[in-house]
Amino acid sequence: MNLRIGNGYDIHRLVPDRPLILGGVTIPHELGLDGHSDADTLTHAIMDAMLGALSLGDIGHYFPPSDSQWKGADSLVLLDQVHQLIQAKGWQIGNIDSVLVAERPKLKPHIEAMRDRLATTLKVNPDQVGIKATTNEKLGPTGREEGIAAYTVVLLMPN
Repeated sequence: MNLRIGNGYDIHRLVPDRPLILGGVTIPHELGLDGHSDADTLTHAIMDAMLGALSLGDIGHYFPPSDSQWKGADSLVLLDQVHQLIQAKGWQIGNIDSVLVAERPKLKPHIEAMRDRLATTLKVNPDQVGIKATTNEKLGPTGREEGIAAYTVVLLMPN
């Protein structure tokens, strides 16, 4: 069977006066993620993994921060566009496995909502979308609460 695996990584700085959006879910917190779009680091890592699996570059190629049309963009809309691209190339999602790295806020209470939003956008079953949350044990930029990072692996199968 022909399978493709892609990995993705993204990190965004935490700043005041921005919403914290992960996996399409707004999470209550005094800080949000800074970026040109909604800065949804989880969704960005998933898109990069999907594109990487087919050697199609990264999200900066398709949604460059220099293009004003993507300012404040909903990352789930961008995810849908990437999903349509991989489907047009003859591929479908087997599964997604992601790790979110943040000291605060606690993300585990929001994982089911994130899985549901992502699965709905990608038209897959929620059990095809794995999300785990961990801390960085106070080490590095995520440990110092300067940002939130996401690591993702995506398995693609032929349609």
